[in-house]
Amino acid sequence: MLPYRDSRLTYIALGIFFLIVLSYAYYEARGLLFGPTIIVASGVIEVHEPFVMIQGRAERISSLSMNGKTVPVTESGAFEEPYLLNLGYNRVVLDASDKYGRTRRQAIEIIYTLSTTTAQTAAGITTTDSTSSPQTASSTQGVAQ
Repeated sequence: MLPYRDSRLTYIALGIFFLIVLSYAYYEARGLLFGPTIIVASGVIEVHEPFVMIQGRAERISSLSMNGKTVPVTESGAFEEPYLLNLGYNRVVLDASDKYGRTRRQAIEIIYTLSTTTAQTAAGITTTDSTSSPQTASSTQGVAQ
């Protein structure tokens, strides 16, 4: 028999002890309960440059891949990977998996559009000064249409 069995202090101490044990068990089981997470900018993004850096953070993962290619991740979960866009709609898919076999997929949608100066350079149009002949101006205008 415990001499202080009916003491209120004993019940409070045991309650605090079990609360600490349950909190620690929850902390350790987070990976199993929640699985991997990927934190990146979401939504449709419109850019005017063909080269972008895909940046984000991944938590509770054992591997991360972008469009099937393995991406290196720091100890804190940060990653940064360069990506070259095609003209128009691009979809980048990030796949993460954890040590328990759970997976998470996050898609980033990027629309690459040419800016007006880039479009003119790509079409071979050069700007003409005011001294050029009207025929030259009309011929370059026809190419742009």
